[in-house]
Order: sequence, then structure tokens, then C-alpha cells
Amino acid sequence: MTTSAAIALRDVSKVFNSGKKRLAAVDRLSLEVAQGQVFGLLGPNGSGKTTTISMISGLIPPTSGSIEILGMDVRRDRRRIRHLLGTVPQETALYEELTAWANMSFHADLYGVPRREKKDRITRLLQLVSLADRKDSRVGTFSGGMKRRLAIARALLHDPQLIILDEPTLGVDVQARAAIWDYIRDLRREGKTILMTTNQLEEAQELCDRLAIIDHGTLVIVDTPSRLRLSYGGTVVSVDVQAAAEPGSLEPILEGLRRLAGVRDVSLIKSHHRGPDTGEHSLKVAVHSDDSLAGIVTVLSRSCEIRDLSVHESRLDEVFLGLTGSALRD
Repeated sequence: MTTSAAIALRDVSKVFNSGKKRLAAVDRLSLEVAQGQVFGLLGPNGSGKTTTISMISGLIPPTSGSIEILGMDVRRDRRRIRHLLGTVPQETALYEELTAWANMSFHADLYGVPRREKKDRITRLLQLVSLADRKDSRVGTFSGGMKRRLAIARALLHDPQLIILDEPTLGVDVQARAAIWDYIRDLRREGKTILMTTNQLEEAQELCDRLAIIDHGTLVIVDTPSRLRLSYGGTVVSVDVQAAAEPGSLEPILEGLRRLAGVRDVSLIKSHHRGPDTGEHSLKVAVHSDDSLAGIVTVLSRSCEIRDLSVHESRLDEVFLGLTGSALRD
């Protein structure tokens, strides 16, 4: 583990046993997060993100491999790590029958916040998340966004060096999401390290310094958002065409596009309004640069009528789907 690393995973696996079946939720995962970064952990549902977060947080032990947090082993140094770590799980786990202030006060006592600092810290953090005016309200009366903001304030109360956010904007409205994004940016400016999981690709691109994409419990790629887009993205040509309606008539066209120099991938976009019965199709052609555009038009013009064509740089969600080979899963 390098001296700058906040988190280091080395060949970490987690296997769950269910009867005679063994499920490897995480499989020999190695990963390093530098201090002061916002690091995003992305993957389809069921890819092992939450299991990884749970192991880093010390909630469940790894089956094999090692995990170090700020140079300390999660197995041997759980007590020390606990005071350096702030966690906001998917389920906010607030005491809904208590007030916002009482929730914060209980957490402060649990983590040994000095009495002389307790009131000022709670006041400052409730102001930070714009809940100072609701400090005496029961949490059960709060909206989902308000609960999420309170959970973030609670996680910051003992001034942790490392903050873990599992789906930080899950189920919140646009205004709450914007506020949470601002808190994360402020924490980075303060030098905090943040590890976050998200299924929101826009969120990952806006906030994260580096991203790791995992699938089936294994690491697919780790890099900056911009380099991921450059290395695995490129240019995307979207085309609506009218072709013959006979079954299989589109296959030679797709093969012709795939053989073109510079074409990385060709996909047929499913639509309720288009399909083989009508001969109307939407295609997406991923290319390394727009130099391939003339060849695409030539291939399509031989057998199709081009109804619409547009060109754009690939988005992070297109990179994600290309690398995992699947849409987000239930």
C-alpha cells in the first residue's frame, strides 16, 4: 500500500454459502484509492458494489485477501478505523421517532465527540445541510431528501478522514441531489477522501476523480472519467433507416458496417415504434473518429433510405454499457 492510499484492497474475495451453492459476490478484487480523491465505484445491480463497501466498512469480513484503511488492517484495527470512517449506507438507518437533533446527539455520544464541541458541531452540520430550522422535528416527518442530508450530516459529525457514500442520491429529488453534490465537492476541497457507489452515470462523471467499474464481482477497468470516455468511447453515429421489411434483411447491412475500418461496435436499438415488421430501424455505430462517417453513409445508402443521422461524442453511460455488456440490472 502506498503512503498516499486511503483504501487498498488486495485480491479480496467474498463468498456466500446458500445450501450447497457458493456465490462469489466479490472475486479477487484489487483496488487502491488515493487520499483526497472522490472515487466512484460503478457496476450493474448485483455486481458486488455494496458487498465491497460492506467489507471496507468492516461490516462483513472478506473470505480471503486483505483490506487496509489509511494503513490499518480492517481485521486487526477495527476500533481505530471506526473513528476515521463516516458511512452513509443505502438505508439511512435514522431513528425516525427521534428529532434531527436527538439523532445527531446520539451519534456524537456513540463516537465520543467531546462535550464542549458537541453542540457547536451539531449546529454547524445541521446548518450545512439546511436542516437547522427542522432540528426539533421528528425525522419520521422528513422527506427522502431531508433524511439523506441528515444522514450525511451525521456521518460527518466525528470529523472522519474517509467518507463512504453508498448511492448518496438514491430516491431524492433534483434539488436535494444538487445540494448533496455541493456537499461532496466541499468535502473534497477540505481534503477528505470519499468513496461512493452510484448507478447515476452523470453523477459519477460530475463528481469523481477516478472511477472503477466492476461486474460479477471483478474489476473491469479503473481510470478517470475523461480517459474512460477517450479510451473506450469515441464518436457515436445514430441513424434511423428505412430498409426492406423481410426477415433478416438488415443482417448484411449490419455486417457491412462492422467490417468498416474504424468501427468499434454496431448495435440495433429496440423501439416500440420501429422493428422488422415495418422496415424502420434505429442503429448506433460506435467509431474511433468521425472519419468513418462517409463509409457508414455509403454502406447504408446501398440498401436503405437514411431518415435521420446524428453524431455525438460518447457519454459515460455508453462506455459503461460497452464495458459491462449489459444494462443496469434488477
